[in-house]
Amino acid sequence: MTTGPVLELRDAGLSYGARDLWSHLDLDLAPGEFVAVLGPNGAGKTSLLRTVLGQQRLTSGSMSFLGEPVRRGHRRIGYIPQQRLMEAGTPLRARDMVAQGVTGHRWGIRPPSRAERARVDRILDEVGATAFADAPVAELSGGEQQRTRVGQAIAADPALLLCDEPLISLDLRHQRGVTELIDRQRRQRDAAVLFVTHDVNPILDVVDRVLYIAGGRFRIGAPDEVLRADVLSDLYGTPVDVVRTMGRIVIVGASELSGGIGAHGHSGEHHHHGEVDPHAAVSDEGRI
Repeated sequence: MTTGPVLELRDAGLSYGARDLWSHLDLDLAPGEFVAVLGPNGAGKTSLLRTVLGQQRLTSGSMSFLGEPVRRGHRRIGYIPQQRLMEAGTPLRARDMVAQGVTGHRWGIRPPSRAERARVDRILDEVGATAFADAPVAELSGGEQQRTRVGQAIAADPALLLCDEPLISLDLRHQRGVTELIDRQRRQRDAAVLFVTHDVNPILDVVDRVLYIAGGRFRIGAPDEVLRADVLSDLYGTPVDVVRTMGRIVIVGASELSGGIGAHGHSGEHHHHGEVDPHAAVSDEGRI
């Protein structure tokens, strides 16, 4: 069992040319902790995930995972992307996606062993995907696809789950189902979660801390400490109001703010549908 921080950043900063996305970031992510990463589009949320995945280097400071320098392709980092529909006719089954998580570390091509097949079956059952395990992923609903991706991400018993807006395009029922699934997995496995999102409301009940990035600055703390009018007004440098209504948080601000804070959900930023690809080095948020 991990006793120290799963992920540790010290005086960390990331820049693109003369533009600082964030700097002087100190963060200790404890085992089992759920941290939501919020902020307008282009603030550096997805770029933070890329640095953890080893796809991008910090401009300054340091980062370690399980007490060691971050390296690309670490087996104990699970990744859950945005929901995106696959092309019709794609033969990949839900079972095949989870199997990739089980056998992806292996060199060469060979049929999975009996133990590996049994592990795939256990994971499919754990994420509620047994009923559609042999269906082509392209024919699954958005919620079913995301359950499959969660299964793929937990297959290697990760110490850290990176979630890049995994609830986008899902209806409220599926948002709730996927959120509960991720929360259950982190509690059962004592895995830390770094969850990038444009809307904190679907995950508000399970979040321990919030990392809010805006305008090259950040604040981190419990949701009630960060999601306040005075804190966000200071971050954005312009008046921002935080309204709590019917159990939801609505952030209202001037439309000219970067990313456009609006009154629908947590933030009115434009959704970017590029995701962190563990095998690539480019994401939409990195294009400025």
